[in-house]
Amino acid sequence: MRKNERDFLKKSLFFMRVTKESVMGVKKIFTILGTVLAIVLTTTATILCFSIQWMFDTWSNLTMDELVYHLTAPLEGTNDGMIMQYLNVCVVPAVLVLVLVVVLFCAWRKNRKYYVVMGAGVLASLVVSTIAVWGAWTKLDVGSYVKAQGSYSDFIDEYYVNPADVEITFPEQKRNLIFIFLESMETTYADKDNGGAFEENVIPELTRIVQENEDFSGESMELNGGYSMPGTTWTIGAMFAHTSGLPLSISIDGNNMDTQDSFFSSAITLGDILEEAGYSQTLLIGSDATFGGRRLYFTEHGNYDIVDYNYAIESGMIPEDYRVWWGYEDQKLFGFAKDKLSELSAQDNPFNLTLLTVDTHFEDGYPCEICQNTYGNNQYSNVMACSSHQVDAFIKWIQGQDFYDNTTIVIVGDHPTMDTDYCEDVDSDYIRKVYTSYINPATEVQTNAKRDYTTFDTFPTTLAALGVSIDGERLGLGTNLFSTAQTLTERLGISAVKRGVSGKSKLMEELADIDETKEEILLREGKLPTATVWAEPYERETGALPVILTDIANVPGNIEHVMIAVWTNEDQSDLQWIQMEMQEDGSYYARISVPGFGFKEGEYYIHAYVEEKQRRKRKKVVLSVLFAISGLICWCGISQVISNSVVSSFKNAFSIPPIYTTIVLVVLAAVIVLRKNATVKVLDLLVPVMAVLYFAITVIIIIMNRGSLPGVFARIFQEAFGIRQAAAGGFGAVLMNGVK
Repeated sequence: MRKNERDFLKKSLFFMRVTKESVMGVKKIFTILGTVLAIVLTTTATILCFSIQWMFDTWSNLTMDELVYHLTAPLEGTNDGMIMQYLNVCVVPAVLVLVLVVVLFCAWRKNRKYYVVMGAGVLASLVVSTIAVWGAWTKLDVGSYVKAQGSYSDFIDEYYVNPADVEITFPEQKRNLIFIFLESMETTYADKDNGGAFEENVIPELTRIVQENEDFSGESMELNGGYSMPGTTWTIGAMFAHTSGLPLSISIDGNNMDTQDSFFSSAITLGDILEEAGYSQTLLIGSDATFGGRRLYFTEHGNYDIVDYNYAIESGMIPEDYRVWWGYEDQKLFGFAKDKLSELSAQDNPFNLTLLTVDTHFEDGYPCEICQNTYGNNQYSNVMACSSHQVDAFIKWIQGQDFYDNTTIVIVGDHPTMDTDYCEDVDSDYIRKVYTSYINPATEVQTNAKRDYTTFDTFPTTLAALGVSIDGERLGLGTNLFSTAQTLTERLGISAVKRGVSGKSKLMEELADIDETKEEILLREGKLPTATVWAEPYERETGALPVILTDIANVPGNIEHVMIAVWTNEDQSDLQWIQMEMQEDGSYYARISVPGFGFKEGEYYIHAYVEEKQRRKRKKVVLSVLFAISGLICWCGISQVISNSVVSSFKNAFSIPPIYTTIVLVVLAAVIVLRKNATVKVLDLLVPVMAVLYFAITVIIIIMNRGSLPGVFARIFQEAFGIRQAAAGGFGAVLMNGVK
């Protein structure tokens, strides 16, 4: 074997060895990536499927509007039992599946069918996830929800009746109003014979109250109630809908209205109308009225006196350290309501006392000391029965008072319950409605037909129950149910109304006037850094005021350092900046020099600021440098290849020694590259000239050798399509990929 052949064989064997090692390396990388992908997808698919099933089991008859509320509501205050249930039902199975998949992959890692198992895991995960998501998508009608949220609807703009444009006339003798919101109370809790969905009636007293009074069920004894539309399925949304005839469809979380300076300031509501008519109005609730914007709403619309949990503490109605459930229980609420009614009834002005109960709030309600264990371990039924009994006793007490004859009572459930499992056995075709009852109204129902209505209709119907005359019988999106005028659901159908109020509305945006840049909103959404800062006692010996900062959160990058700004003058004329030192426990510490402020007494204003490390910027700089170096190396390699080709061409064509051509090329390149903007100018000149010359020379050569064209094409096809060429091409492709 000749030397050249031996060298060629050695090089071929070397390239084949390199190719094999490269292929094995690539194969190993893909195996690792595929394994990780299969494990991640399998675990994710398990959590996803179990989460979707848990979601529908937890919230029966769930709508997309309610799901968005649950997902955007803060985790703080969420029932611990619900969190543990989710961990047990969804996370634990996912962990077990994760362990099983890892064990399976370890057992099959050396088996030839390992890739089949890995691929099957990936494929099965994708298929199962797709089926689960598609089922949830269809059941929640996500497509319609997204379409509604992404486009404007003129439904509200078209059907909303502005009370400012309606003639509203009160009777000469104005009636008192007692408006009771029953937390999560539905007609569903009655037995089936009375229009409910349960086998046993857990609200017998409330059922009797409805049947003895008015719920617009016509001649039927079955309970009737209002539909809860999108934007009305949580407490403040429901209270807003009942009293304004509008959904609380806003661009921020429904319970974040307390961050705003106003609450639909230009809308006219029940409270506004009663205030203008001279009513004395009070909101009595056993929780903090600030939550969800209730204090803001009822103060701005009707100037209600707010008697909430905080007021009860401050006024001595309950001990300072007393707190159960959301504040205090309904037993105390009804007791306070009796005292308040005795006080209000002694006034000359008509009154509106609005109550909101709380014991029946999800999850499972609060069983107070007077609740009976009628339904055993079913705590929520016990609480519902207790609420029914307490409301009945309260109504009977009112009916025994002198002011009752001139008083109308309205009782409504604020919204359907959000309890996880209370309605899980209710038939899917049963339509859940909120409890509704009008007691001692000043007008009669003008039709015996069973009415189909929503909670929007409560607004004008309540005024009508007070003997108020409403021109056109409509206010907001509601209709006076005592009249014969059709409600929107009777005219258009419940589905059309639901779609209509789900979309964005320009009128609603104008009425709401939401400021999404409020600092409190950004803090709740985790878009602003937060921390805990406090000052230690003043050190007289050193004249220092120690300041400690801990619990830094919502800082996306690494912290460079923490500074505090300190001043005593309101104009910040004595502002001082002090850098805090990081301690071993992760907290930050600084000492304010009181002598530096002339031992000034009074308030010291301290603001803390966090400065992040500029990691992203440095990262971009590093990437830019690496790109530049890579480009330079690539450019040098290409230049070498091109230079070699040029030198060889000049040597073969004109017998010019390579050294001369190299010197000329180096000098020419230096002149072009080193001069400012020379590269661009030369390329602007050469590229068009080269393109034209290349095309022209090609055409000229073809024309000059046109007689050889048939043979050229025959040679091309002969040399290109053959077994030898195919084998060589395949080997070359494998070799190139291996080297790469």
